[in-house]
Parts: sequence; C-alpha cells; structure tokens
Amino acid sequence: ENKVMLLSNRIRRRVKATGVADFQAYLKMLRASAGRDELEGFLNAVTTNETSFFRTEKHFDWLRTEFIDEMRERVRNGRHSQNIRIWSAACSSGEEPYSIAMCLAENRSRLPDWKIEVHGSDISEDSLRKARTGVYGSKVATEVPEKLQTRYFDHKAGSDDWKVKASLKELVTISRHNLMEANRQRDYDCIFIRNVLIYFDRESKKVVIDNLVRSLAVGGYLVVGPSEGIFDMLSMLQKRSTFLYQKP
Repeated sequence: ENKVMLLSNRIRRRVKATGVADFQAYLKMLRASAGRDELEGFLNAVTTNETSFFRTEKHFDWLRTEFIDEMRERVRNGRHSQNIRIWSAACSSGEEPYSIAMCLAENRSRLPDWKIEVHGSDISEDSLRKARTGVYGSKVATEVPEKLQTRYFDHKAGSDDWKVKASLKELVTISRHNLMEANRQRDYDCIFIRNVLIYFDRESKKVVIDNLVRSLAVGGYLVVGPSEGIFDMLSMLQKRSTFLYQKP
C-alpha cells in the first residue's frame, strides 16, 4: 500500500512504451497470449535492482572464516564431501555471487581439490545478462579491495569497464528463477537471501522461505538481510546470529 506511487510510476513507462491507452488496457494486454513478449519489459520496469560488491561486510567475513572452517571440519570428520555449493538467490546483476566466489577463491589454499559452485539467480533477464557478461563500471574500484581488483578483474587504465576474469567466472553459474517457485536444485551448503523479501507480502514470504529451506542441505546456512521482516517465520531453523540461521 505504501508503494503505490512508486509502482504506478514504473508501470506508466511501459504503458507509454507500448502505446496502449491506460493501465487497464496494459493489464489486459499482459494477460493475453499476445502480451507474453511484454512480460519481460514489465518485470524489468517494476523490479528494484540495488546491489553492490561485498554488501554488508560482516556476512562475507563470516563466509571466509567461520563457514569455511566448519566445512573443512566436516570433511575431516567424514561428514561432508570436498565440495561447497552456495546459492545467491535474487542476485540482481551478479555482484553478490561474484563476491561470494572471491571469498572462496581467496581460500583455495585451504580448500585444495575442492569443487566450488556458486549459483546466482534472478527473475530479471536484464540483470542476468549483466551478471553473465560480468562487466562492471567504476564501482569496482570503490567496492572491491585493491588486491582483489588485480586478481579477479581485467581493467585497462583510463577505462570505466572492469571485467570479471575467467578464473572467477568459472566458479559462478547464472540462471533465471522465480523465488515463488521451488528450486529443483537441492543440498546447498549456504543460501544468501538479502534485501529482496522486503518487497514481498507476508504470505509470499512464507512461500519463498519454504522453498529456500527445502533447498538447504542438512546443516546448511541461510544468510538473511537485516530488513527482510521474516525473523518470526524461521522457527524451523536454528538461529546462530542476527543474520544467520542453520538447518538442523
């Protein structure tokens, strides 16, 4: 209810772009089979894609230290194979999954011969195209530590383009996924779901959480944003900190 103005302004751009008479005519077009091609334009218009590299640093501090320590301990005790699978749900243009991949790549000496998989997903094809391309602007220079810039990005002096190197890109797969639908992939050791469920109503949040928990491996972790409004919906998980929940 408090975002009606924001939503109407975004949809109005598509009403004008398609040349239909008004909102009602636009809705009718979207519901018709002939309007399927416009659905992507609609999704791109109404989706918020605010993101950055290493957003909320303490989440990544945990990932590169305590999480990896625990995974190595599980392997030593024969409770886990030498692989790590992490899902960045609602990854937008890819900054989050590439940040996760950098944390893991920096620990390669502690994870010799381990298989590392980082899966990023989003509903917006525009965002996914950018994530797959892996080319970012000058934000890399301010958001990514200097030593990581050199190791994981190609950059020509004087250019605003920073391109993710193939060595990092090969750790990340990007695909389209609607959080309201179950993910066919399972047994993730960690799922990041941050700064997206604030846009969902309560019943939709419950559906998404159920889908995410089913995709977690036993002992897997859910990393949540500070403003998701879901903390009273996570009773099936064990709270480890303000942002961290584990599947028992």
